[in-house]
Amino acid sequence: MDHPHEGDMTDGDRARIVGEWVEEHASLVYRFAYRLCGSAADAEDLVQQAFLTAQRKFDQLRDGEKVRPWLLTIVRNNYLKSLRHTKRFVTFESHDGIVDPSHEHWDRPIDSEELQTVLNQMPEEFRTPVILFYFEEMSYKDIATHLGIPAGTVMSRLSRGKAYLRQHLVSRLGEDVPVTADH
Repeated sequence: MDHPHEGDMTDGDRARIVGEWVEEHASLVYRFAYRLCGSAADAEDLVQQAFLTAQRKFDQLRDGEKVRPWLLTIVRNNYLKSLRHTKRFVTFESHDGIVDPSHEHWDRPIDSEELQTVLNQMPEEFRTPVILFYFEEMSYKDIATHLGIPAGTVMSRLSRGKAYLRQHLVSRLGEDVPVTADH
């Protein structure tokens, strides 16, 4: 997206451009926010905060082609701030075991409410990569850049996130799950 030279931009120019971003990216930003927090009202608040932050910090965006990851970063940062503020931040403690991936349990589809509930319970360090990879269809490289971590860490967190989902979704179905030691 081309922007007039920074020195030539008025507040009206910035507002117009951010308005275009809202039209183009609001749906994506909302989906991401909803997957992070699991609440429509909280997601709407995060979206509104994200676009207000984008307008306020407009000059920090150096590459107009990177609006999408920048907006998602703003949403994620605002979400993490809200967790710290409400002291709901969940820390990851080692699981006693991981579900054996060779065991198939999926006799029935998982509904989106069940999935969202488990995503909400997932430690944030795994939740964000899982959401970006599976719901926003970002590549390992893009996720690594977005989160500021190595691609190998992204792959590891995705693997652990998938194991977490598998274990917790199956347990919600009330089935016995063979578990292997987490070593």
